[in-house]
Amino acid sequence: MKKREFWGRFRRNKMAMAGLVLVLGMFAVSLAAPWLAPYDPSHIDLKAVLMPPSPEHPLGTDPLGRDVLSRIIYGAQVSLKVGFVAVGLATLIGLIIGAIAGFYGGWVDFWLMRLVDLMLCFPSFFLILAVIAILEPSIWNIMVVIGLTSWMGVARLVRAEFLSLREREFVIAARALGASDVRLMMRHMLPNALAPVMVSATLGVAGAILTESALSFLGLGVQPPTPSWGNILTAGKDNIEIAWWLSLFPGLAILITVMSYNLLGEGIREAVDPRLKE
Repeated sequence: MKKREFWGRFRRNKMAMAGLVLVLGMFAVSLAAPWLAPYDPSHIDLKAVLMPPSPEHPLGTDPLGRDVLSRIIYGAQVSLKVGFVAVGLATLIGLIIGAIAGFYGGWVDFWLMRLVDLMLCFPSFFLILAVIAILEPSIWNIMVVIGLTSWMGVARLVRAEFLSLREREFVIAARALGASDVRLMMRHMLPNALAPVMVSATLGVAGAILTESALSFLGLGVQPPTPSWGNILTAGKDNIEIAWWLSLFPGLAILITVMSYNLLGEGIREAVDPRLKE
């Protein structure tokens, strides 16, 4: 599909464009956090404990007097970093395993798909919890663990595409001309199999952000004083009756971010294959 044709279809989807604008806005906020945040997110002010939203603190303060708006802005950096690194790792693993399984078929495909089935037998979130409980909770461990437990869907997508592509005329012609297996996969087949991977990766970012937020909420994710939407929600849970803003605003940040990536992913899916749109 030509880039111009893809962009034309994507641009006509208003919800997808809204998702793209929100995603780009989130990027801008995370990159400009040092300039946008009105306070140091780790600054403790015991004179401003649990202050409700006010001109001085637009989104209120937490139990240590830290500005919630500043912590949410800096928390965007953590969420986007986890989302992209984890999904990048998962996509890379899924591409390699799916490409090898779909290209060679036979017993190679059989055993690699059994590995995928084995991984799918374990509930991903509980597997992540078990690994994080053993390892030291840190942002890098979270990114790696999420990536290592979420590649199976990408592998299945890529395998299905390669099984179809390996019987196409241009692949058969390239093989007849003496192209190596690696060249066939990387040069001729992989570029034609990336469309569903793009959709899966975009939706995967939303899932990774939700997983990181859930882990931080449980105390097994990003550790204080580093701000994360999940650990801000933890403070909200402990003070839900007297500090509603600690639950509302980080919850809205997670909701808007995840919704943005879902809208963007659906827009890419429909632009790649408009027959999917009813």
